[in-house]
This record gives sequence, C-alpha cells and structure tokens, in this order.
Amino acid sequence: MNKPLDNPLLEFARLTRFDAIGPEHVKPALDYLLAGATETIARLEGPHVRASWNDFIEPLETTTERLARAWKAVEHLNSVVDSPALREAYNQNLPKITAFWTGLAQNPRLFEKYRTLAQSAEFERLSAAKRRVIEHALRDFELGGALLPSEQQAQVAAIQQELALLSQRFSENELDATKDYALWIDSEEHLKGMPPEALAAARLRAEREGRQGYKITLETPCYLSVMQFAERRTLRSAVYEANAKRASEFGPAQRDNTRVILRILSLRTELARLLGFASFAELSLVPKMAETPEQVLGFLKDLAERARPYALRDLRQLRAFARSALHINDLEAWDALYAAEKLRQQSFGFSEQEVKEYFPEPRVLSGLFNLVERLFAVQIKPDQAPVWHPDVRFYRIESRQGELLAQFYLDLYSRPNKRSGAWMDDARARRRVGSRLQTPIAFLTCNFSEPVGNQPSLLSHDQVTTLFHEFGHGLHHMLTQVEELPVSGIHGVEWDAVELPSQFLENFCWEWDVLKHVTGHVSTGQPLPRALFDQMLAARNFHAGLQTLRQIEYGLFDMLVHSDFDAQGPRSVQELLDSVRERVAVLKPPAYNRFQNHFSHIFAGGYAAGYYSYKWAEVLAADAYAKFEEEGVLNPDTGSRFRDEILGVGGSRPALESFKSFRGREPSMDALLRHTGMAEARRAR
Repeated sequence: MNKPLDNPLLEFARLTRFDAIGPEHVKPALDYLLAGATETIARLEGPHVRASWNDFIEPLETTTERLARAWKAVEHLNSVVDSPALREAYNQNLPKITAFWTGLAQNPRLFEKYRTLAQSAEFERLSAAKRRVIEHALRDFELGGALLPSEQQAQVAAIQQELALLSQRFSENELDATKDYALWIDSEEHLKGMPPEALAAARLRAEREGRQGYKITLETPCYLSVMQFAERRTLRSAVYEANAKRASEFGPAQRDNTRVILRILSLRTELARLLGFASFAELSLVPKMAETPEQVLGFLKDLAERARPYALRDLRQLRAFARSALHINDLEAWDALYAAEKLRQQSFGFSEQEVKEYFPEPRVLSGLFNLVERLFAVQIKPDQAPVWHPDVRFYRIESRQGELLAQFYLDLYSRPNKRSGAWMDDARARRRVGSRLQTPIAFLTCNFSEPVGNQPSLLSHDQVTTLFHEFGHGLHHMLTQVEELPVSGIHGVEWDAVELPSQFLENFCWEWDVLKHVTGHVSTGQPLPRALFDQMLAARNFHAGLQTLRQIEYGLFDMLVHSDFDAQGPRSVQELLDSVRERVAVLKPPAYNRFQNHFSHIFAGGYAAGYYSYKWAEVLAADAYAKFEEEGVLNPDTGSRFRDEILGVGGSRPALESFKSFRGREPSMDALLRHTGMAEARRAR
C-alpha cells in the first residue's frame, strides 16, 4: 500500500504536527500502518525468521509502536478537542484497531516464537529488562486467548470489539451530558459567596455566547466553585442534582449509561470465564500486585474500619456546625463542601480563597519545576512544538550536562470539548533502536480555570496537589532509564503500583521549604506567610476520615461489581452501590445520585477492578516519602536513589522489588496512617 502524502500522523522522525491533524487524516494513516504491520507480522511468523531478540522482537515492536503512536495521537485529540467530525473518525477506526490488537494477542505463531525464545540459550544472556518483556508477552498471549480453540478466540475478539465501542460510548455520554448543561444567572446576587475569578469566568462564558449575565456549567472548576462557595442553597442543590444525574435515566435516553454499564459488566464476565477465571476481577488482577479479590476487599475493609471512627467524628462536627452557624438543620450532600469550607475558616482561621491568591499558576509551575530539578538533577526548559490548542505549552527535560532526557505537553485549562479530570499519558516511550535512542514524550492534562483578563489562573491547594500528582506520573514515564519499550517508563508497571510516584510527589505540597518557593501572592508576589502555612498544616487532615471512606466506597464498589455481581440478575448496579454505601458511607447521597453513570475510571478508563490501587499505592507512596522525612525532604542523594530505584527502572522488574530496593524493607502502613492523622487507631489495635 502506498504511503499517503503529507499525512501528519505518519511523521515519526519529528514531533507530531498536532495543529495539522484533521479527521480526514485518520483513516488513510491507520489503513497504511495496519497494512504495514500486518505484512511485517506475516513475515515474522515465517519459519525463516529466527526466534531471537534482534530478528523477531525488535522488528515486531517497531511496526506495532508506529501504529500505537499514531492511534495515541488520535485518542488524545479525541479527549482534549472533541468535535463531531473527529469523533466520527475515531469511532469508525476503533473497531479496526481493536481487531488488530486482539488478533495480535491471539496469534499462535507469534506466541510460539516467544515461547521458543524463552526456552533458548539466548534468553539467559538477555538483560533482565528484555527477559521481563518476553515473560510479560507470554502472559499477555494467554490473557488474550492464544491458548483457546479458534471458536472461543472468535468470541473473545467479538467481546473485545464491543467493549471498546461501549467504553467509548460511555465516555461520549458523560462528556455530552456535562457539556450540554447550562444554568443562566442574571443577577450576581444569586451567586453571592463565589470567588471573583469564578464570577469572571462565568461572565466570560456568557459573553462568548452573546448573552448577558453568568453561565454556570458542570465543568469541574465551575461546579466546585458553586458547591464550595455559593451561599444560595437552592443554587447548590440544583447544580449538585444536575451533576449527580449526568448520563442517567433522568436525561436524554441516548445519553443514559445505565444499559451501557450492564452490557460492559456482562461482557467482562463472559470474557473472564472464556479465559478460565471465575470473575473479571480475577482476570484483572493477574498483572497486578494484589493476588485475589478477597485480598483487595480485606485491605479496603481493614482501612475502612480504621477510618470510620474519624469519619463519624468529622460528620458529627460538621452537622453541629451547620446547625449552629449556618442554620442548616438537615445537612445534605449539596451542603457538605460549603459547610466544610465555612467550618475550616472558623476552625483554622483561613479560607481556601485566601490560600488560592498565593498559588497563581505561573508561580506554581516554576516552583514545581525547581523542586524536580533539585531532587532529580535535571533541568526543565520551555521548548517548541505544534500543539492542538493555543493554551498548550511544551517543555523539555535535560540532564545537568544538557543531554535531552524527555519532553512533555502541558494542557492545564478546562474547556467545553475536553474530557473532565486530570491525567498523564505517554505520547512516545523511551526506546533504543540500534544506535539511536528515542526519548520519551508525555501528555500532562488538567482542567483548571482559564486565566481571565490579566489575572492568571489561581489554583486551590487541592489543585496544586493534582498538578504535582500528574507530574509524578510524568516523571515515572520520562525519567526512565529502560530502553525496551514494553517495560520502559510506565509500561509494564503493575497497575496497583503505578500511582506510587504520583502520590509520592503530592507530599511535597505540604512542606514549608517547598511551598515558600511555589507561592507568590497574585497582587504582591509575596510568598505564602509562614503563619498561614501553619494554619493549612493544622488543617491538613481536616475531614481525612470522610475523604478516606469516600475513596474506599469507590474501591469496594469497583471490586464487588467486577467480582460478585450478576449483570443479568435481578439486583441492579444501583442496589449494589447502595449496599456498599450502607456498609461504608456515613454521609449518604440522595436516592437520585447516579455516580456510577459517570464513573469513567472503571467504565471508560483503565481502572476496572483496579480502583483500589489509589489506596494500595498510597501505602507505598507514604512509606517511600517517609525516607525523605528521615533523611531530609530535599536531600538530593535520597532523590537520586528514588530516581534510580523507582522512576528509572519502570516496569523492568516487579514494583515490590523496586520499592524494597529503595526503602530497604517491606512496605508499612504506618506512614500513611500518620500522614492522615489516623495513627492512634493503629496503636490502639
């Protein structure tokens, strides 16, 4: 097949021209790459190709990497600049891409070549990273159905096809339901209490549509501003309800994710049983650190038991305050953030709005970069690349000697056609091909408020923590020293350990020696006052019990819905979630809340039967950070060891082995309990 002319998705020798990619480029590029990959695989299957690393695995990785990189670019654009034409191009090509990867995982001739190599004398001479690539490949062939009879392989392929389309539909329904909501407010009086920058943003949204007044949306910055600061209870209630009902039976039928969820769960169960597992949770855990659903459930229930007394105390305090100070006698879900913010102001003497003024986004970025440079002996510099939106920036990471290590795109602001949340993804992985070293590139995406006028975006401390979190993921991908793509950076890392670097980096947001360099008042440029920092530190574990139980609720629901739920039985998903809340939650949402209908982590992301990993990895992250507390928070020697033993090795060895190499022992929960203010429960047991 002839290579399409001037197609930006086929330019692998330079940075992707994101500003030039259009929906019309998708099909020609993918057809060309699929044809090339299919031709290469047919050649590699032949008996004349030796089952060796250089002759077999390296050319296979090259052809599949090009296809993966082109599709990743399309996937990313679909997430950050969604449009009808791009969505149509994505959906038209998704089945072909899914079929290719499913077929690859079931290819018996490729499987046999990997197995031959694993049993050869060459295998023992390969590096540990290359041996792990082969071991992972053999595992993934089995999980892909390579050992099944052809009839069952076809069933697996059909299931994978439908699951890919359903996950995309789930994501589209959530995005559209979020995007379509608008509440128009004429009078600023109705928005009393909201921060000035939130009001300015709401006014700007209205102006862009040629209207007066204010436009309230369900985009995260706007939603949180209403829930946390708006004094009018009816406004909070209305916006909360709209958010809670997104993509459910309460809206347009074509955007209701209820049936989508049931079909996803049914297909996942069927897939697991075809592959010899009792549940999808068992299948999901094969490449993870945790061994069984029962082990995960035990971990979550134990943590819930430790957190529950603190959560009950938090709720009693919040309800008493709401009654006495706010005259809210029946605290509801839409009151919780508002009342908590008022209680925090009274208890600790500061408001989040006061804190935000010390975290203008340019100052935060500069401070984050300085921290990373100091800890990990690198330099972060602005760089140039074509981008998909004018707000996107591009940077390079160099060694102190000026060697290029990695690059990354930074897309910080919320907009209507952009998926909600924050994430890191890989645009390109580190890999050596012959004498040429390919350096990694990352996508770093957030949804903060855009700057309005001359004022930069002001970040809450929680948003600063989010930025550090995603940058931790980015460092894991970008500072790898592994040169075999399947275990380079975040590749090949157990999913329940992938949050270790991200949650680890969050801890620095609570260090005075860090924050005084990350902050600068938006008007005066003065750093955060030490007194205000001390007040923030005193409030660090404010409502930690409630927050911990909320995460456990999500993790339990995820594990149970994938291990102990019959999608075709009489019990509904809502009833399962309600039962989890009865067991765990202390502040229960209203009956109309359909959280599961926009729980994209598990129905449109990679966290199915894996959401527990946030808490699992938090144990590892807190314990790893404790070593910095013991040896000096900004100790470059400790930073160097963390870079070498955790960030640098990627998926080239088991995550637990990497942790023990850094920490010198097995992980302990003590640091997490201490950081969250629940250490007394540990001692009392």
